[in-house]
Order: sequence, then C-alpha cells, then structure tokens
Amino acid sequence: MSRRLRCCLLVIFLPIALCLDFQERSTYHGGTQTGAAAIRTWEIGRAVGERSGVEELHASPRHQVRERSIAGDGDRERDACKALRGYEAVLANNTHNYVFNDLSGSVSLAWVGDDTGVVLALTTFQVPFFMVKFGQSKLYRSTNYGKTFQDVTNLINNTFILTEFGIAIGPQNSGKVILTADVSGYQRARLFRSVDFGNSFSHADLPFQPLSQVSYSPHNTDVLLVISLTNDLWLSEDFGGKWRRIHKSVCQTRWGTEGTIFFTTSLNTSCSERGRLELRKTTDFGETFKTIGTKIFSFGLGGRFIFASVMTGRGSLRAIHVSVDQGEVWNMAQLPPVGHEQFYSILASNDDMVFMHVDEPGDTGYGTIYVSDDRGTVYSKSLERHLYTTTGGDTDFTNITSLRGVYMTSVLAEDNSVQTVITFDRGGEWRLLQKPRGSKCDATAKNKDVCSLHVHASYSMTMKLNVPTLPLSEPNAVGLILAHGSVGDGISVMTPDVYVSDDGGYSWLWALRGPHHYAILDSGGLLVAVEHTPSRPIHQIKFSTDEGQCWHVYNFTQEPLFFTGLASEPGAHSMNVSIWGYQEVMLTRYWVSITIDFGQLFTRDCDEKDYVQWLAHSDDISNPDDGCMLGYKEKFLRLRKDSVCLNGRDYVVNKQPTPCRCTLDDFLCDFGYYRQENSSECLEQPDLQGHILQFCLHGRKEQLQTSGYRKIPGDKCEAGIMPERKMIDLSVKCVSNLLESELLGERQPYSPVTIVAAVVVVMLMSAVAGVLFVKKYVCGGRFLVHRYSVLRQHAEAGGAEGLDELDNQGAESGKRDYHDDSDEDLLE
Repeated sequence: MSRRLRCCLLVIFLPIALCLDFQERSTYHGGTQTGAAAIRTWEIGRAVGERSGVEELHASPRHQVRERSIAGDGDRERDACKALRGYEAVLANNTHNYVFNDLSGSVSLAWVGDDTGVVLALTTFQVPFFMVKFGQSKLYRSTNYGKTFQDVTNLINNTFILTEFGIAIGPQNSGKVILTADVSGYQRARLFRSVDFGNSFSHADLPFQPLSQVSYSPHNTDVLLVISLTNDLWLSEDFGGKWRRIHKSVCQTRWGTEGTIFFTTSLNTSCSERGRLELRKTTDFGETFKTIGTKIFSFGLGGRFIFASVMTGRGSLRAIHVSVDQGEVWNMAQLPPVGHEQFYSILASNDDMVFMHVDEPGDTGYGTIYVSDDRGTVYSKSLERHLYTTTGGDTDFTNITSLRGVYMTSVLAEDNSVQTVITFDRGGEWRLLQKPRGSKCDATAKNKDVCSLHVHASYSMTMKLNVPTLPLSEPNAVGLILAHGSVGDGISVMTPDVYVSDDGGYSWLWALRGPHHYAILDSGGLLVAVEHTPSRPIHQIKFSTDEGQCWHVYNFTQEPLFFTGLASEPGAHSMNVSIWGYQEVMLTRYWVSITIDFGQLFTRDCDEKDYVQWLAHSDDISNPDDGCMLGYKEKFLRLRKDSVCLNGRDYVVNKQPTPCRCTLDDFLCDFGYYRQENSSECLEQPDLQGHILQFCLHGRKEQLQTSGYRKIPGDKCEAGIMPERKMIDLSVKCVSNLLESELLGERQPYSPVTIVAAVVVVMLMSAVAGVLFVKKYVCGGRFLVHRYSVLRQHAEAGGAEGLDELDNQGAESGKRDYHDDSDEDLLE
C-alpha cells in the first residue's frame, strides 16, 4: 500500500481511530501448545484489561499459617533494599527501542521455541468501508528476544493474515509456524508454513474455509487437524501440503493420546441440537471410526480422563460419564443429576484427580465443588457456594502452580459479598486468606481488626473493575504468587493493590499501590511491574530482586508511550521483558516496543551460598513432623532474598521429598460423608444415615462399605492411620454405558397406583415447567451483576474515596445477554 493511499485512509477513518483504545488478551491456539508457544495479542478497540469474552470455612485450620522471611534478620531485609546501586546506567545501556512504522490496529506476538530468542510480531490493520473491508498486515521477526525486529512481510507475499487465527506455533520446540491468510475473491484460505522458526515460509491453498485455528497433533507436528465452516473435519499428514476430509458434520474435536482423535458428530448435520450428538474416535487418522457415546451434550479431555455430558433420557437431565481408557469403558460420575438450567464445569484435572463444579438449581450464580477419586468416578463435596456466574460463565478458580496441591477461588458469602478461599491439600480443606502483615482492613470490614485478603481474578475483570492482570504463579518460581486484592470482609470495588506471597499463599505482603501489570523472570529471582494507567502515557518500570519486598524504579524512555502490554518469554526463565504500546505523532499512531535486558544488572551467577533450605507448608524446618502435605514433605533450595545474582536458564528447582506417616489429613471424606468445622473427622450425612450406599461402577451397582474416608489422589503417605474402604459387587445392571439405555434394575409391570402416581408427577412437572418458562422468557432470566453493587454500598457507607467507575448494567444485562448455559466451554 502506497504512503499516499495510507494517508488518505487515515484521513477517512480518523474519527474512528481517535475514539479507539487498546486491549490486551492472551490466547493459546490448538490446545497442544507448549509454554513457549503462547500468543499475546493487543488490539485497537477496548481499554487494557477489559476481557472479550462454602462449605463452612475453618477459622482454626488444621495446617497453621506460616510465612517465610528473607533470612530471619530484619536488618538484612532493610539492607537488601540498598543492595542495588547504579542500576540506572546499566539498564540504560541495555534498553532497546523499536518503532513499527505502519498503520496497525492490532499486534500479535509469538515466541517460537524455547531459548531461541525468536519472536514473531504480526501487525494487522483492517477497517470496513461500505460492503468491503480494507486491511493490511505485516510480519516482523526478532532473533534477540525482541530487542530488534526485521520486516519479513515479503516472506508471506504481502498477503493479509487473518487476525482471529493469529500465529500457530508447533509444540515440542519443533520450530514450526502456521499463519492463516485470507485469499480475496476465493472461498478458501491459504496457509503460510515455516519449519525453521519463521526464517522462511512456503504456502499451500486450503480446499475449504477454516472455522478455527489449525491444531497440531501433540505427538507428530506434521499431522494437522481443523474443522471447516461447513463442519467438515479435515486432516493433513504432511504439514498442510495435502488435505483430506475424514468426516462430515463434526461439531467439536480434540486430540487424545498416541494420535487418537475424538470428535462429536451430528446425525442430522446440525450441531445446535445438543444432547443428540454422537462421540466418536479414530486411531488411524480417519481410516476407521468407532462410536463410543450417544446422546452427547458435550465432551472434554483432562489428564488421563475423558468426560462426556450425556442426556439421561429423563427430560432435560444430564449426567457426567468418565473414562480412563480412551473411551472404551465409561463410568457414571457419582454426582447430583443436572437439569437444563444447570451446568457442569471441569475446573481442573490431572492424572490423579478431578475438580468439578456442579451448578446449584435456579439463578444463584454459585454451586458446589466436588473432588474425585483416582478414577474420576466417586466424588466428595469439597466447597459450597463456589462463585460461578450463569450470565458469563466466569469463575476465579486458579491453580497455583508454584506449590503443589494449592488452588484458590472465590465463594459467595451469605451477605452476597465475594470472598477468596484457598486450599493447600487439593480441596480437602478451604480457608480464607490471611490478612497481610501490616495492612489495615478497608471499609467492607465490620470489625476493623479482623479481616482477610481477597483476590481479584476473572470475575472482577468481567465486571470491568480496575484489574488488568490475573493472579500469577510459575512452576519454577517456588512459592511465589502475585495478585491484585483488597483487605476486608469481601472483595472491594475500590482500586486494588498488588500483593505477593512467597510461601504458596499462606502469608501475604503488600507490594505495590494501585493496579499493575506484572511478570516473573529468572525463575523468581526478578519481578517486574508496570503501573496500569490507561488514560495517560507511562515511562517507568518497577522491579524487585527480593520477591517483592523492595521495589526499584527505572525510567526506560524519555518519550512516554501509551501502554498496551507487558511481554516476556513464557516459562519465567528469561531476563528480557518488552513493554509494548503506541506513541502519537501528529494524526497517527505507531506501535512501539521497548525491550529491557535485566541480565546485565547482575554481576555474577548464583552459587551455593546464595541458596537456603526451605520446607514447604512449614514454619519449623527442624520439626520432623512438620511440613507434611499430601503424604510427604518437600525441602527446596531457594534463593536468599538478599542475594543479588542470576539463577540463569539452566536453573532447575531443587527439591527433596520425604514420605510421611498417614493421618486423617491425608484422606478426603468419602461418598456420603462430610467434615465438621475445625475437625479432621468425617461424619455421615444425616440424610444418608441408615441407608446402604450404592453407586454405579463399570455398568453395575456396587455397594460401598466405608469408615467415611478415602485417600486423597496423589497422596504419598505410608503406614500410620489407614481407614478401611471396600466395595461389594451387587451385579445389578445400571445406566453407565453411553451406548446403552437400560434402566436401573429390571422392568416391572405397571400397577394402577403407579399410573396414578405418574399422572400426578406429570402434572407437577408441567406446573414447574410453567414457572420456569415465565421466569426464563418473561422475567428475563438471570440477574447476577448485583454483587459488586452490594460491595460498592459497603465502600460508600464507609466514606471511601477513589471508587472505580462500574459498568452498572444491573438486571438489564441479564435480559440482553441471557444465553443457555453450555458445557462446551467448560469441558474444553
């Protein structure tokens, strides 16, 4: 596009451009991407941070709160804040600016491979003009972690790349890259493919229009899979050179293990009729198929488990079925049945267990978390009143990857306030977060001396609070968590601050005032943050070398830029961080990337004296009985907070596991049992006392004989207390096979009493259906966005200042945006 034409377009669309802002979002395409294949996209259109898309808590928990100090010496902690001197000159010599001199509404970044330094940046500018869309895209490549870029648009023949498909990076450090392009005038698309980390590209035309991003087989990166706009499933075995249609009417597909492809298909070519789909698989890339489930509503994969939401044949009720052998044998999950107005959600799963949310009946906006046994079949209640909105499907459930067994989420208290709870033993016990040391309770607290930390996550971002970043943890940064939060009786709508935990969530420290974007570098040896100020440009970055206790400020530019995103190589090993944004020059805007290499800030590599032994889940490393969690203790070598040195890319987390003797804390309450507050003992549910516990397993009824306990999946304890648990086969057929529809027991002849009862039941169901119809279609459905309005009242009553503006849609939002709940997004 000529410069004169670009200027003309700029004048034409200036009114549009002036009213636009920037949005940050992270996406992972293909479902099999590794950490280094993460894609980040910033685009003109919305403000940064806006997203497009209890069981009784234990006041005196079984595991006491601990905290980790830098070395047990307050003077050394204060000295650590003065350890860095003259860093401004060092960082100034290692700050690199790059200006993208093109009109671009969005930019997508992709790291190609681990420790390669290769970054691809795809800029796209597209605007509608009457019935035609004008657009251009450019491709840039960096080989030094974003310090400099080369314009390589000629490698893709200046073809317009579809922004919604972004950049697909191959797994396993394969160096493969796929860009999906729009070929004007043709009902098809074109793939640009690279096998050398984006250094060169070849192209191949597709015989169809893709519906979604091309996905790589996790076991062979030459094998690609994609669904077309006509819902056909296409496969390529030569990295996109040749394609063949392997199945029609495909609604959803997933890669399984060893090259297995799972997908749902519609018998009447319509994917809108959920509950009438078939679940099939192929193990030979479409040569043969096997139906492994019928009446499917949706399905998903997690760890070694396959889940299917199946219509039961009893009205609109659905049930979850689980398989651990690639769909050959299914078990019906022992959970409450779920109706049309409810949904399931697989919150997390691995090879050991499953966290599952089950929605409460009605428009409550909350449900119950259940945790499974090691087969994913028998579930125990873990957390009640778990916040999960029905209007948007938002949950704050977060896996804290920096310490095993730790998960964090939000519950809806009886007063409608949102509170944050955490578990350190995979859902065995939940508690409120500890109040950060030295902090004060805010206006939401009834008792100004007693309150807790509450963390902002997905729900806060959906409610458009001033929260730009989700809670952050990294597997190689042991114990570290960064999060936005407030201190009170519930989450506050006041501007949040940044808090840091260095012991996996037991204790917290106030770190930064106001909202920030943040990142973890050098395996936790360096934290960086940029203040979130959408309305004004920025010129500073903050960093910490002691896990958030002391923060230093560096002015990285003399020409401030409007910030759109903070980017660093996934995996938290890098020492390079890029600050992305735009600068305004007269009537136009240009993308700017400023990359800072913090590696030169450290004058030496870390050695043995820089590390100290730390026992997780403990406050006394000398106590032989302390620190046991999930059956074993873990000692780590962690960097001293007052050590200013480089962990480096070769740093590996050093841990020493030691098994523990079994106690009741190593067991979940079994099916039909629950724990009382402040107790490790499991009691039988009152409504089940005196009843034989039966459930469906392997297609037959089995009787459970239990003392009320079952071992937490993945728990490694040995000897000690071992409650007995066994099952007796009753050999009675039950509904558990997805390919059969037999009812429980044998069919009995109908009696007059049965017929009368059936008529009464039908009449009652009709009345209930009428009420639900009026509620859903006349009253408008679900009204859930009131919660933060309640919290806002708390803040106003306390005379709080600086409240963020809320998008106060109220109940009308529910009327406009109502949609039928779906498992599909939840099970993916």
